[in-house]
Amino acid sequence: MTKFFSKYKIIFYFMNFCLIFLYIFPGSLIGLVIYSDIRLQPQITSDFVVSSNHFYVFALLSTIGFFSFNKFEEKKILIFYLILSSIILEVLHLFIPGRSFQWQDLFGNLLGVVVVILINKIINKYDIFKK
Repeated sequence: MTKFFSKYKIIFYFMNFCLIFLYIFPGSLIGLVIYSDIRLQPQITSDFVVSSNHFYVFALLSTIGFFSFNKFEEKKILIFYLILSSIILEVLHLFIPGRSFQWQDLFGNLLGVVVVILINKIINKYDIFKK
């Protein structure tokens, strides 16, 4: 699976583009499609301390990122990018009409990234999935 994603990094870049577009759009495009209301945001699961939607999105993005980039230097840059983008995208909600900054969302973003980083470290430490 790692070979697939590293060969097709375009998947990671496309997901980033979609995420950034959805994040900076004033309102919810997904809510518009599902509920015909730009003010409503669909909820995948109920929140528990952090925003579950934000956790899932950043965990998925981080996972695909770790599959896409194999070299140590690339992974260091990826970690920096994921953490920085999770913070910047949420802070931008302070300035975008129809969006609001929420600590719960920011912590969901960061937790999604951190969980994948920790899982990646455990997998690498114990040589899980290596042949």
